[in-house]
Amino acid sequence: MERLFQIAIDGPAAAGKSTVAKIVAKALGFVYIDTGAMYRSLTYKALKTGTDMKNGIKLKELLDVTDIVLKHSEIGQRVFVDGEDVSERIRYPDVTAQVSLVSSFGKVRTEMVRRQRKLAEHCSVVMDGRDIGTHVLPRAQVKIFLKASVDERAVRRFREEELKGLHPSIQALREAIALRDKKDMERTISPLVKAKDAIELDTTSLSVDEVVDRILNIAKERIRR
Repeated sequence: MERLFQIAIDGPAAAGKSTVAKIVAKALGFVYIDTGAMYRSLTYKALKTGTDMKNGIKLKELLDVTDIVLKHSEIGQRVFVDGEDVSERIRYPDVTAQVSLVSSFGKVRTEMVRRQRKLAEHCSVVMDGRDIGTHVLPRAQVKIFLKASVDERAVRRFREEELKGLHPSIQALREAIALRDKKDMERTISPLVKAKDAIELDTTSLSVDEVVDRILNIAKERIRR
C-alpha cells in the first residue's frame, strides 16, 4: 500500500499559505485542501440565512445541514455550498470580517476538523490553515509555519482586492489583518500558533517561487526517508 504523505502549512492571514500550498500540491501530485474556505463557506451560509454568528449552537446546527464541497478544476480549486459555486463570494469583505468569529466555536471546529481529516484519509495532501500542524494533522510529515510583516500582508491583500475590481485602503487592510491576527491567536479553541516541530519561514522578502522551492526541498527530502 502506498504511504500517504501529509504537508501542513499554517500561518496568519495573507502570509501566502494558499498560494504556495496550491503550487506545492500540484508539483508533488498531492491533493490541495483549503480549510479556510470551509470556514468561509459556513460564514457565507450564516450571512445568507441570517443566522446569529455569535451563537455557536446555531452555527453548528447550520453546519450540520450544509454541504461544503471542494472540487479541483483546470482553473484551481472551486468551492461549492449546497451546490452553489461560492469560490469568489466567500472572499468578499463581509465574509472576511466574520470568519474569525464563526471559526472560534468549539462545536463548529470539531465538525470541521472531522471533515478535514476525512479528506486526508485516502490520499496525500497539502492542507493549509491556522491549526493544521497543531490539531488537524498533528502527525503530518512536514509542517510549515509561514509568516510575514503586517505591512507586507496588507499590500498583498490590496493587490488581490484590486484584481477583483475592489479598491480598499491600505490602512484599512492593515488594521483588519492585525485584528484578525489578534482574534486568531487569542481564541480559546485551537488558536493560531506554530507547532513545536514546524519549520518557520518568513515570507516578507521572499518571492512565491522562493517559498515554494524551500517547501518542496523539505518535502522531497522527507519523502525519500
